[in-house]
Amino acid sequence: MRGGWSKTFAVVGAVGLLAVSACGNSDDSGSGDSASKDVTVFTWWADGGEKAGLDGLVSVFGTECKDYKFVNSAVAGGAGANAKQVLANDLQAKNPPSTFQAHAGAELGDYINAGQVDDVSSLYTEFGLDKAFPKNLLDNLTVDGKIYSVPANVHRANVVWANPAVLKKANIDATKAPASVDAWIADMEKLKAAGVKTPLATSKGFAEEMVMEAVLLAELGPDKFTGLWNGKTDMAGADVTAALEKFKKILSFSNVDREAIDWPDALSYVNKGQAAYTLMGDWVAAQQLADKVPDTAYTYWPAPGTESSFQYLADSFTLPTNGKTPEGAKCWLKVVGSADGQKAFNTKKGSIPARSDAVATDYPKYQQAAMADWKSKTIVPSCAHGSACTLAQNNSIQSAMGQFSSGMDVATLQKALVTASKPS
Repeated sequence: MRGGWSKTFAVVGAVGLLAVSACGNSDDSGSGDSASKDVTVFTWWADGGEKAGLDGLVSVFGTECKDYKFVNSAVAGGAGANAKQVLANDLQAKNPPSTFQAHAGAELGDYINAGQVDDVSSLYTEFGLDKAFPKNLLDNLTVDGKIYSVPANVHRANVVWANPAVLKKANIDATKAPASVDAWIADMEKLKAAGVKTPLATSKGFAEEMVMEAVLLAELGPDKFTGLWNGKTDMAGADVTAALEKFKKILSFSNVDREAIDWPDALSYVNKGQAAYTLMGDWVAAQQLADKVPDTAYTYWPAPGTESSFQYLADSFTLPTNGKTPEGAKCWLKVVGSADGQKAFNTKKGSIPARSDAVATDYPKYQQAAMADWKSKTIVPSCAHGSACTLAQNNSIQSAMGQFSSGMDVATLQKALVTASKPS
């Protein structure tokens, strides 16, 4: 698999965190007040490749939306763990930003049901997005005939990143992914026997959940895995129990401080040779460039047993109900969905454009390969990143994951998953 996955990416520019600015205006009357032109954009893209991608969007926004001023309201934290809580407080206080980032899919259901985001279906027609985005993505975005966000990209979640030098200690071929979860466990046993203290590096919350999802996907297959979240597969089934037992075994090979660190820290353990593997989405590619990690220092492949599946997530932006500067927010959404905006964003973030009319040769080799896989592999959603689960469901699962990490009780974890997977 390695041979088909090149690690050539666009060079990420210097990364600097913009100052987070608060925007208290609600006037969009065009009165000439400079504050009325502020477009407050709420994201969790605060550093690394994510910040570089945001900077790319901001650059296009500055050209296409000259009447408005971008105001960065980023809150740091992997997968928005911190940002989502801040956003929830702001929305509850009736103080929404101009636009906010959310994962496309089921995660938006919480905001839709709470009446916190507006229908943007008309903008799809106005901006030509109904023709530019592929049907499978449009179907995923549609809720009761309406669309509530504009995706900036598509990411692949089921990717393992490995340190070839560490694998060499156990005579493991770094160019080939283990064929199955069982084969991966066997390789971790070899690493342990070779003196590698931590075969797998992972971190709290969504990262552990991603490892669990990858094991479930490998063991159940794409159809049954997707069925876990739409009610067609029994979460209490014996096959799920067997998969969770294998997840437990894999987690036993991981770092003892996993509940105290975030995903970049886990990645650093791999880069420093302190661990052999980490499982994380392909935003790692941009992070490696931002950290100036040499291509020869790492390799990657789909999580063992999931090569035929593309587990996706999509970062998208909304039009909040009664948000600040709505016309400026609509201009931001136009940029987010545009060919220029998606190119400026995705070449730096390591993701691929949501648009189906993107020219593959405009993108670095990794994205070209990912774009081809997006068209040819079986598409499955990610609960950890909102395409399969609501915020409430995912919060319940991550709470259960934290308890499992300390007690390693499969029965308790499975009961929690059964409860969390039920429609909210």
